[in-house]
Amino acid sequence: MDLKSLIRDIPDFPKPGILFRDITTLLRDPEGLRYTVDFFTQKCIEADLKADYVVGMESRGFIFGSPLAYKLGSGFIPIRKRGKLPAAVHAIEYELEYGTDCLEVHQDALHPGSRVLIVDDLIATGGTASATAKLLQKIGCELVGFGFIIELLDLQGRKHLPDVPIISLVEY
Repeated sequence: MDLKSLIRDIPDFPKPGILFRDITTLLRDPEGLRYTVDFFTQKCIEADLKADYVVGMESRGFIFGSPLAYKLGSGFIPIRKRGKLPAAVHAIEYELEYGTDCLEVHQDALHPGSRVLIVDDLIATGGTASATAKLLQKIGCELVGFGFIIELLDLQGRKHLPDVPIISLVEY
């Protein structure tokens, strides 16, 4: 299946000069969504990415991380923006092009030695994925890999990530 044909391009979003890759058109297609989850699962199995937990970054990482965790027989852990989780959290601040942001995970969600696979819909500059990896490594987790539906190659985000397997299903 041609996943690119199910991903819509939206020019000048969220600001002029940005070409946004919109996955809502992929999500609304039952066959495309099923294929994406199954193909993602197959790629993780082929790469031998055995994880105790799939970690999904807010918010589109939740969409693919949950069914991927189910298919891989792993638990799912959400990584949220500041103030969204109700219990005590581990947090990390990270730099953006225009300021800083913060990611959090519940303190009781993971423990040292947990094997984790980080999942998101897209990797661009790699900032959020890199911050997530640092947060999990600070806890003592073992990072087994990253998985993305879309990779924007020109932005070279993977060069900012730790040296672990990286899966991307569609490249632009």
